Amino acid sequence: MTLRVRAPATTANIGPGFDCAAAALDLWNEVEVVEGDGDADESHLGVRAFALLAPTAGKSFRFTDRIPRERGLCSSAAVIALGLVAGALAADKDPAPEKLLAEGVQLEGHADNLAAALAGGVCLTWENRIVRVADNLPAVPIALVPEATVSTAAARNSLPDSVPHADAAFTAGRAALLGAALAQGSADLFGEAIHDRLHEPYRAAEAPLLEAARSNLPEGALGATLSGSGPTVIVWVREESAAASEAELASRFTEASVVRFAVSPKGASPV
Repeated sequence: MTLRVRAPATTANIGPGFDCAAAALDLWNEVEVVEGDGDADESHLGVRAFALLAPTAGKSFRFTDRIPRERGLCSSAAVIALGLVAGALAADKDPAPEKLLAEGVQLEGHADNLAAALAGGVCLTWENRIVRVADNLPAVPIALVPEATVSTAAARNSLPDSVPHADAAFTAGRAALLGAALAQGSADLFGEAIHDRLHEPYRAAEAPLLEAARSNLPEGALGATLSGSGPTVIVWVREESAAASEAELASRFTEASVVRFAVSPKGASPV
């Protein structure tokens, strides 16, 4: 038996969609699982995910990592998705995204990025449920990926135990508007929606590119958000402005990798 599976990067939160909104991006990690005399590394996150659904004894695992780690592009969710899908296939179990999310969220801790890695497209999640609201976004994501890394646990520890009622109400309103923007495919609504007061203000110190991008957005840009817990920043631009915006951002942010992504309508799946 040889299994090959790939899983996409994701950008989670998308501004006000804290812990509930994410989109799959066209950047892929892969795993090859071979039956034989393998000696699996049981501490590896992807192997642990596989073991939730199928035995690992006698199997070898070869992971190909293309998603940068600890940059806010949800590399851990992709690795877990690889293991879950490969394990389901090895055990001849249903690889439906919601079923795998329920199995794997204990390893990831955050359902939003794992949901999009499993289901693809643009997803909302609650209580381990997934709804795919769109195959694409009404804006093109251009990532500013710095060399610096941020621990997800450390980023979450920077969040306060409570926030002012006005900030919570502001973010709730924008989150509702985000859902409408995604459902309608409206770039104008999307640009109005991607503002947050719940998590981004507290994580901004570890993501200096966020303020740098927001203070001088390219023409045709709708706004900028942290990707996951950062430090990667996504600048959201209108489709007709994508090439010019990418070139401008690359000329300004020479200390970062500037990557124009496409949203992937497919999630983790066999190759």
